[in-house]
Amino acid sequence: MRITCGIDWSERHHDVALMDEAGQVVGRARIGDDLAGFTQLIELLAEQTGQEEPTRIDIAIETDKGLLVASLVAAGFRVFAINPRAVARYRERHGQAGGKSDPGDAAVLADILRIDRHRHRSLPADTALVRGIKAVARQHKEAIWARQQTVSRLRSLLRDFYPAALQAFPILTHAAALTVLRAAPTPKAAARLTPARVATLLRRAGRRNDPGLAERVASQLRQDAMRQPAEVEQALGVAAAGLLDIITAMTSAIKALEEQLSDFFARHRQAEIITSIPGLGTVLGARILGEIGDDPARFSDIAGLRGFAGTAPITRASGKSKIVSARHIRNDRLADACHWWAFAAITKSLGARAHYDRRRAAGDTHNAALRNLANKLIAKLWHCLHNNVPYNETTAWPTPPAHASPQAA
Repeated sequence: MRITCGIDWSERHHDVALMDEAGQVVGRARIGDDLAGFTQLIELLAEQTGQEEPTRIDIAIETDKGLLVASLVAAGFRVFAINPRAVARYRERHGQAGGKSDPGDAAVLADILRIDRHRHRSLPADTALVRGIKAVARQHKEAIWARQQTVSRLRSLLRDFYPAALQAFPILTHAAALTVLRAAPTPKAAARLTPARVATLLRRAGRRNDPGLAERVASQLRQDAMRQPAEVEQALGVAAAGLLDIITAMTSAIKALEEQLSDFFARHRQAEIITSIPGLGTVLGARILGEIGDDPARFSDIAGLRGFAGTAPITRASGKSKIVSARHIRNDRLADACHWWAFAAITKSLGARAHYDRRRAAGDTHNAALRNLANKLIAKLWHCLHNNVPYNETTAWPTPPAHASPQAA
């Protein structure tokens, strides 16, 4: 008898339902989000399989993250991460009143696998190394986004009381900007800065002291300007100093994550092939590898990968109406990486540049042309990985125009 398992996940506990082939719930439990709860789940599954391996039972859950999912995959279970929107639609098949409960959702998840297992994908059998690459690549990107939000907040704050700082340092993430502004976070403190002090701070930040640089920075920070009341300026200066410290710490964290990402990526067998493709370096290549994984059975064809990345358009046809538009249900992180990959490729590859120019000439916007180019590039990545061969420009783009220039961006 084939048993399916549904787990309704929550922060502190999980509801479990086991269902047989006839759609009858044959077991229920509420387990904790800890090792004891995981052990209880394994024992419950083992009871249903008798002497056979409990890993024969497929499991549906609404997330692909967390220790529970990682432990189930490590134990050898096939885990299906079901989109919560799909679960809501399945729930509506059994009633329109809008009722909902955690045990009920666990049963719905088990029923999804019982009825439509063939329509859902189990989590890929990626190696531990590529899962590590995915984890650190995502955290690296999140750290960059978080730092940018903090920089935007600092920029807005400085504009309110210290615009000279923005004139002296347009890019606030540079080490020189962080070092000098931390020493002079207010116009009052900047008034005491001498060119010699600025030169010392620039050296501490690792900035080469070009002739006149220290004098220019000191002059810009000390220029006459409108000022906030002393109490307001002091308060905003404390806030600015705090943000500068946060950005400095974030920059160090980003550097550490990038070093870890480079180490993991260099150890992967497909890294050399990926970085042979124009536009893909260590960071961008690692992001793409982390999102697509290294399970060769994950995508049955190139169309599946293109749909996952969101580069393939989607068609909506009904009667005489037919609309072809960009795909919005996709892996957003992979889509973002593919966008920047295509953007970089047009300055590195004659064929990629020629394709982009053709799409622009045909009326595509910049983003649409990049999306179309990314769709082509994914096919070339697919070919290289599945045939274990490095990228070859002549093979990838057989007839690029002779006049194309990879630097004509």
